[in-house]
Amino acid sequence: VQLQASGGGLVQAGGSLRLSCAASGSTFRNSVMAWFRQAPGKEREFVAAVFRNGAHTYYADSVKGRFTISRDNAKNMLYLQMNSLKPEDTAVYYCAADFNLIQSSIPTSSGYHYWGQGTQVTVSS
Repeated sequence: VQLQASGGGLVQAGGSLRLSCAASGSTFRNSVMAWFRQAPGKEREFVAAVFRNGAHTYYADSVKGRFTISRDNAKNMLYLQMNSLKPEDTAVYYCAADFNLIQSSIPTSSGYHYWGQGTQVTVSS
């Protein structure tokens, strides 16, 4: 599986962005997909994840109610709709995938074997 994230940019606080992640490979639909982010000088942190059929989603408390993760298995695409953005959301955002993830490992970056290259999101105050 190869992943390519896009859609980042510069936005004012309170604004919105939609990130996309294009995945290659016919087995995309069998993977758990997630978004992580990493701000300068900080550890990579979990943002959101979606299970294989898209019915189950998980969010970090810091983004719950503002961000929505979704996937389109027919198009091999993963999305992250980000609303009410805050300056503290500024980071490089990465999409990730894995096929054998157990539920307890969902928020753990080490559980994912496939990563996109990252897209920069900058929120100005």
